[in-house]
Amino acid sequence: MTKGELKDKIITACKEAGTYQPFFDDVINTLAAIMEIRDSAVVKYEESGSEPVIKHTNKGGHENIVKNPALAIINEQNQQALSYWRDLGLTTKGWVGITGNKAEKKETTFEDVLANIGI
Repeated sequence: MTKGELKDKIITACKEAGTYQPFFDDVINTLAAIMEIRDSAVVKYEESGSEPVIKHTNKGGHENIVKNPALAIINEQNQQALSYWRDLGLTTKGWVGITGNKAEKKETTFEDVLANIGI
């Protein structure tokens, strides 16, 4: 996805959550850029065979097993994005912080548990 498409998707998510404010646009732009980098790394990771570890030859000519750099970028971008998602109210904790609403808790009875597992 392009940065513009990601921005539109983030704005839509904020509006659905009831947390969108126009002054969030700079934060949304930053998050869209982070997500664009992450998406690009995902494509490279998948193209390289989705291997979590790869062989790397160092300057001395020795082969070592290292974490796939694309996977490292994906993880780093996800960590950065999480704080932005939270600030925009797109996580449970962030949403509660912005709206002041608490997610509804449904009482679950023992009978409900048994019914859900098919007993």
